[in-house]
Amino acid sequence: MSWKLWSLKKSPWVFHVNTGACNNCDIEVVNCLTPKFDVERFGIKLVGTPRHADALLVTGVVTRQAAPRLIRAYQQTPKPCVVFAIGACACNLGIFRKGYHVVGPVDKILREVDPNAIIAYVPGCPPKPEAMISGVIKALGAI
Repeated sequence: MSWKLWSLKKSPWVFHVNTGACNNCDIEVVNCLTPKFDVERFGIKLVGTPRHADALLVTGVVTRQAAPRLIRAYQQTPKPCVVFAIGACACNLGIFRKGYHVVGPVDKILREVDPNAIIAYVPGCPPKPEAMISGVIKALGAI
């Protein structure tokens, strides 16, 4: 196992990308950072740039305007990186399925850029912090 995968499993740094969410998932992501859930005890740290990140936390459907920004953030993240699709909208478009502004779920957009992208899904509307933490830990354990 390469040093990058080892460090990814031990202390993942994540960059949060909102691609068109209604902010419910974003509030729950921020809730994970509070002392009640304290994701930093697992080594998970929120960083300010994708260039420092090991993983991307994506919330919301991918809108026409956000698609190039998501692709650029993914390309700037050092590989291998894991993409976490947080919430029903990021996983399968949720209630915004027929929106005029929607170009697709996260996996459809990123698979066009990188067919080998590692994508983990945390469904829910919004998913609870416990579900997000569990999903991240399980996905990192499966790498």
